[in-house]
Amino acid sequence: MKIVRFEEIDAWIEARRLTKMVYSLTGKEKFSKDFGLRDQVQRASVSVMSNIAEGFDGGSDKAFINFLNYAFRSATEVQSLLYVAADIAYITESDFQQSFGQALKTKRLVGGLMRYLRGSNKHRI
Repeated sequence: MKIVRFEEIDAWIEARRLTKMVYSLTGKEKFSKDFGLRDQVQRASVSVMSNIAEGFDGGSDKAFINFLNYAFRSATEVQSLLYVAADIAYITESDFQQSFGQALKTKRLVGGLMRYLRGSNKHRI
């Protein structure tokens, strides 16, 4: 089945879930008042979604792969920032594990999509 809209891409769906989690966590009292950290982790999570979507309409598999690389790295940035939030007790260990796991799931899907596109003779997924 050919994917015709970015909203159909599993990696984008999971990135959206990650972003929702991040916004929920950053809405908590302590976290919401730390404007720098809050904004950085929110921007990084939105970047994952946005780069997948933008890359899908990039015109070529090569362009898509470049955007997927940005998405992958943004998900890694989210993971790093979650450590900060956990270390300074803005989020619980459970929140950390759940959101870190969601970022990891997203990265695995993005990585798998990159591998597929690199090995594919097709022009579109």
